[in-house]
Amino acid sequence: MKYEELTYDIISCAFRVHQELGNGFQEKIYHRAMNLEFMDKGMDAASEVSIPIYYKEKQIGFRKADFIVENKVMVELKAVLEYENAHLAQAFNYLTILNFDIGLLLNFGGKSLQYKRVYNRNSRYKGK
Repeated sequence: MKYEELTYDIISCAFRVHQELGNGFQEKIYHRAMNLEFMDKGMDAASEVSIPIYYKEKQIGFRKADFIVENKVMVELKAVLEYENAHLAQAFNYLTILNFDIGLLLNFGGKSLQYKRVYNRNSRYKGK
């Protein structure tokens, strides 16, 4: 799998954060803890990366990806009881706009960490 080692390292960071903090905090707390984990591991992780949104070749706004790790993997954090379809749609949209092959959706809101690898539907790479 493309970027298997990198996604494994990111998920390992998330497990450490969830093990230490548990569930019940706001997303920004997990964001800060993940940032510290990435720094401790020596990973290049850009935080709150602006993603411009275009319509008819005009920028109409922007969104922020929680992390771009090693300029290869988009990471989106959540702190909800269960993923919703809107969370997956958001991750797919970010991957498409960024033209990245893979992203991770990490949810700290449950008793256990939930993670999902998300693949860009428009990429030639399909997770194999």
